[in-house]
This record gives sequence, structure tokens and C-alpha cells, in this order.
Amino acid sequence: MSLFKSASVVSLFTLLSRITGLARELLIASTFGASALTDAFNVAFRIPNLFRRFFGEGAFSQAFVPVLAASKAQHGEVATQLLIDQTATVLAWALLVISIVGVAGSPVLVWAMASGLQQNPHGYEVAVVMTRWMFPYIAFMSLVALAAGVLNTWRRFAVPAATPVLLNLCMIGAAWLGAPWFKNLGLEPIYALAGGVLLGGVLQLGVQLIALKKLGLSPRIGLRWREVRSAWADPGTKSILKLMGPALLGVSVAHISMLINTQIASRLATGSVSWITYADRLMEFPTAMLGVAMGVVLMPQLAGARAAGDTAKYSAMLDWGLRLVVLLAVPCAVALIAFAKPLVSVLYHYGAMTDFDVQQITYALMGWGVGLVGIVAIKVLAPGYYANLDTKTPVRVAIAVLIITQLLNIGLVPVFAHAALTLSIGIGAMINAIWLLIGLLRRGSYKPEPGWGIFVLQVVAACALLLVFLMWANGAFAWTQMRSESLKRIGLLTLILMVSAVIYFVALWAAGLKLRQFIRR
Repeated sequence: MSLFKSASVVSLFTLLSRITGLARELLIASTFGASALTDAFNVAFRIPNLFRRFFGEGAFSQAFVPVLAASKAQHGEVATQLLIDQTATVLAWALLVISIVGVAGSPVLVWAMASGLQQNPHGYEVAVVMTRWMFPYIAFMSLVALAAGVLNTWRRFAVPAATPVLLNLCMIGAAWLGAPWFKNLGLEPIYALAGGVLLGGVLQLGVQLIALKKLGLSPRIGLRWREVRSAWADPGTKSILKLMGPALLGVSVAHISMLINTQIASRLATGSVSWITYADRLMEFPTAMLGVAMGVVLMPQLAGARAAGDTAKYSAMLDWGLRLVVLLAVPCAVALIAFAKPLVSVLYHYGAMTDFDVQQITYALMGWGVGLVGIVAIKVLAPGYYANLDTKTPVRVAIAVLIITQLLNIGLVPVFAHAALTLSIGIGAMINAIWLLIGLLRRGSYKPEPGWGIFVLQVVAACALLLVFLMWANGAFAWTQMRSESLKRIGLLTLILMVSAVIYFVALWAAGLKLRQFIRR
């Protein structure tokens, strides 16, 4: 399967995941609005997600997938199955200990993440309770990351890309059916969302394990102390743990930034955490479809090319990924900046969500738009380092960017309030991406293929036309005033987005860009 087809499969299922995710956020927003309790849920949900990215799809995947791909290429599938078993044993036991400690230490974790929630004692208490409910979610999702790494290495991209839909469906059911039921029981309705999160983690792991079983790759987790000791002593496991050290630091740096920003947001106006979270969900739509999809597809392929010593193929795949970033992420960034309010209005402006909330989410979304290209590009550039078993360089860059981001916060937060937090991260992402790119160029790992100059000019020209159209569409209609005309507003947005796509791609065609080159690659 070509890189484009593989990325298309991942993008298609990621699109489905993001559509159900937006439906989830729409239902949560219309049911609970932006309040102290939604701030509490968003903080509580971030805590297990933070640890999941430490031990699951973040540091673990960055270390596990290159080692797994190299083992498959150099030692065969029998040795690789043993590596999977040993890794699963170490990961499962580590997660068990972490989950127990996390449930017991939830009050401390909530305070560390968002001590400002104490301004509303009930909201703070609710955040602690939901953190305890949801903390075991990290165990399920970290094992999901292991399963996904195996499936992606065997080029089975569909199942890992599709399973996040299950989490969204569980949370939709929790908000729609669970919340009224909890209310009738005399419990906080928002607790239902925590139950939906935990159920979603269980279902995702179950589906991935079924897929592994069909391939004959089901991991065997050692239960005896002798098996656990053997797993820790395995050379492959040690290699993964060694690579995870710098990767953990890199993920920690990224999430220290998020932790600081959440602390700042919790001390701003009530609803700030939720405004940023709702904007984040919209921003994740293009980043997941583009960045995550390409990162998932490129990582095992880059690692395989490096293991085989095929430097030309390695460089060519990076070049293809970066061109696709420019081709698709730049117009998306233009849309998030110039057309943010209509997007927010159509997706969130229902039920308990007010006009003021819409405006605040719009400001936060525009901040994300500034850094969208950088956020997506990092998903392509960072695997270029991980495939070389270099997890240290991205960490050094991330530490420097963390400092830059917080310096920006000092100057921007007094002026732009919560929107400054997304803007500073966006600017930081652009700096991060440029830094990583320069590093790959200097070491000679990536050699750009001819035609970049004219390609960038073609994209910029097409985006200029797109910008003019979207600015007109943004001001030509009273998007928030059409709240009572939901179908009309949805239809109008759909039409404008379709016309935008036509304008952009026709402009590219008129400028002489041949899109087939991306498909062939």
C-alpha cells in the first residue's frame, strides 16, 4: 500500500473520529455549557490523558515503534513476538502501580494541575472525584498504544485509527442518557462523563486485542515474578526503556507547558479552561487528520528505511510528508484564523452555550490557527529523529521552546487573557518545527527534492484567494444571530467550506500544481 493510500485510510477513520468527537463536544457544550463543573471535568480528563501520553502514545510509542520495526526487519517475526510479550509484561505491571498511586493521589494531582479550581470548592471536589474514576483509563489506553504500534508496524492502520470513535460514542451516550440517570439518582450529572471515558478505554483495548489475535500477535503478559524479572532484563525491553528516558523528558516538557497553561487558565475568568478545551477540540480536527495520520504512517516506514540503510527512501518520505503538510495545513490555518467564529457558532452555539462563550472560544481558536502548520509539521519532523533512535534532540528543542512559550505568556496573557495561552503555544510550535527542520538539514538526513520554491508560491497564491473569500463569508452573515435557524446555519457553513475547497484546489491547478505526484508517492 502506498504512503498516500495508507495516510488516506488513517485520515478517513480519523475524520470519523473527529466528527464523532465534535458531536461529543457539541452535546457536552449544549448540556453543561462552560461552567465550574465543565472546568472540573476538563481538568480531571486532562490528568489521565497527561499520564497516557507519558506511558502510552507519547514516550512509549516513540521508543517502541522504531525498536519493533528494526526487530521485524533484522530478526524476523518470532523474535519480534518475544519482544512484544516482554514489553507488554513490563508495561502492564508499571501501569498497575501507576494507576493505584494515581487514584490514591488524585487530590494532589488536581491541585497541581489547576489549583485555581479551589475558588469554587464544589467544582474542586467534583474534579477530584472524576479524576479517581478516570485514572485507570491510562492503563487501558497505554496498552492500546502498544497494540497500535504493533498493528501499524504490520501496516494494519485501520483499526488503531478507528477505535477512538468508541470513546466518543461512549461519552455521547454518557451525556445523552447517563447524565439524566445520574441526576435522578441524586448525583452530579457530569459524573456520567467520567464513566463514559472509562468504558471507552475498555472497548478500545478490546477491539485492538481482537485485531492482534487475528494476526497471531496477541501479547502474553507474564504474571509470575520470574517472568516479570525476565521481561525487565530482556535486551529489547532495555533498549525501549533507554529510549523512553529522553522521550519521557520530551513529553514531560510539552505537558509541563500544558500544566502551566491550565494553572493560568484556572485563575482567569470562570470558563477559561473550557473555552480553551472547546477550541482545542476544533484544532485537533486538522492536526489529527493531517499530522497524526502522517506520523502514524511515516514512523514505522522511516524506521524500516533506516534499519535497511536506505537513506534515499528515508529522505524522500520526509520530503513527501512536508509537502503534504504545506499543501493541506496552510489552508486549514487560514480557515481557523479568518473563519473561526462561524466554525465555533455552528458547532457549539446551542443550549447552555452563550454568545459570549462563542466569542471567547473564537479568540482561543484563532491562537491555535497561528501555530497549526508547526503543530502538524512536528508530527512529520519528530519521527525523522525517532527513526534514527535519536530522542534527545527533540527534547532539547522542546525545553528551549517551553521557555520561549512561557516568556510569551508573561507578555501576552495580560493583554489577550485565555487566548494568549493558545497563541503562545502556536508560536512555540512554529519555532519547534523550524528548529527540527534545520537540524535534519544540517545533519544531511533530509535533502529537499527540487521544486520547493515554485510549490510554496503556488500554495501561497491559492491561500490568498481562499483568505479573501473566507473573510467575506465571515462578515457577510450574522452567524450567532442565526442560532434559532440551526439547519440553515449548518447548510450555509457546509456550502462555504465546499466552495472554499473548490477555490483552493482550482487555484492550485491553475497555478500548475500536479496533485498526482502526492498520490503516486
